[in-house]
Amino acid sequence: MLWAVTALHVITCFFLIIVVLLQSGKAADLAGAFGGMGSQTVFGPRGTATVLSKATTVAAALFMVTSLGLVIMANGQTRSSGSVLEKRKSAPVQQQKVPAPIPAPQPTPPAGAKK
Repeated sequence: MLWAVTALHVITCFFLIIVVLLQSGKAADLAGAFGGMGSQTVFGPRGTATVLSKATTVAAALFMVTSLGLVIMANGQTRSSGSVLEKRKSAPVQQQKVPAPIPAPQPTPPAGAKK
């Protein structure tokens, strides 16, 4: 079942990429090339839904459904064994040995000096 949903998901991904790349932009007409709105509407040109836009909507919905389905199936297969912090072994803390301080060297008296 997981393989079938994964295959459907990959096919949907490729189909969605192709359909989005085949669509033309909102301002693809001649007026849009020179900065014009190209229509009399307030928010710009908004044509009727084409076959490509409907296919994009269906492919996007199918992509979301298969994504959620794959996540649910993957969570069902993996066994949760608790937190990572619970698994960590508490090793005894070893204190580092601090080296003893080196005594300062004693000055040697000059060769001709008496005690």
